[in-house]
Amino acid sequence: MSDSFTMRHRNPDGATPALQDWGVDSETGILRDVLVGPVDNLTRILPTNSMNRKLIAAGVELDVATARSQYQDVLDCFADAGARVHITPADDALPLQIWGRDGSFMTPWGMIIGQMAQWWRRGEYGPVMDFCFENNLPIYDKVTAGAYEGGDFMIVKPGNLLLGYSGERSQEQAAQQIRRWFEGEGWDVCLYEFDPYFVHADCTLGMLTDNLIAACTDVVTPEVKAWLAGLGIEVLDVPFRYVGDLGINVVSLGQERVLMPKQSDFLADRCRGLGLEVYDPDVSAITMVGGGIHCMCQPLRRD
Repeated sequence: MSDSFTMRHRNPDGATPALQDWGVDSETGILRDVLVGPVDNLTRILPTNSMNRKLIAAGVELDVATARSQYQDVLDCFADAGARVHITPADDALPLQIWGRDGSFMTPWGMIIGQMAQWWRRGEYGPVMDFCFENNLPIYDKVTAGAYEGGDFMIVKPGNLLLGYSGERSQEQAAQQIRRWFEGEGWDVCLYEFDPYFVHADCTLGMLTDNLIAACTDVVTPEVKAWLAGLGIEVLDVPFRYVGDLGINVVSLGQERVLMPKQSDFLADRCRGLGLEVYDPDVSAITMVGGGIHCMCQPLRRD
């Protein structure tokens, strides 16, 4: 089937045709195309989570110049790894568009348009839909049952989907809606309820290679750990103290290569010890705004 833009590519009866020119069916295939949120409107810290609220109360201001320089460093890493970078169209009414992962998430059959929980981010779906239209990227479907954000959506292996929710950002009702869609396609789906302190699931676990995941086992539920073990996925345990610095918020580039923040030195050392190639740009100024490298990008095509 040739890819062509449609507002709803999902077949209600399942067996939706996979795309040819776009699509991902894992977090670890070779990254060919990636959608990154624009940095244009990143000028201040907003109260998106407890860490940001504390920074605002303390009078901390964003170092815009450094954040933009670090943003370019991340783009350079993608380019060096051979991934084609696309930038979501900027909208000056959307101050946190840089987090290109949250408002939408890619599937083998097209983009899912999510629903943001915080009012100042709800409009982020619009520029993503514009991008999809301009690039003949079909929309698989749109979340309508509640809030659901891409930091909680993780295709750990082809046919195996992890759906996180805390109730504060992503909600169980929306997770159940997405679960029904994927089970209708014949996929295995694991639900992961976690404490709102962690904001998104990708702050507590992240795929590194086809059969290796970084996770803080102190907080990941026993059910999720058992599900991962059943898939033959080995866990590289990361201590709790690295979670707050977004040390698990990483992106697999495929071919035993991983992109992670400089502050994730614990994980970087262990990945290198396992023979992985590590890209680790400094994103400390960006992290102050409430997200990390995984939050910045949305894979559009993987092998």
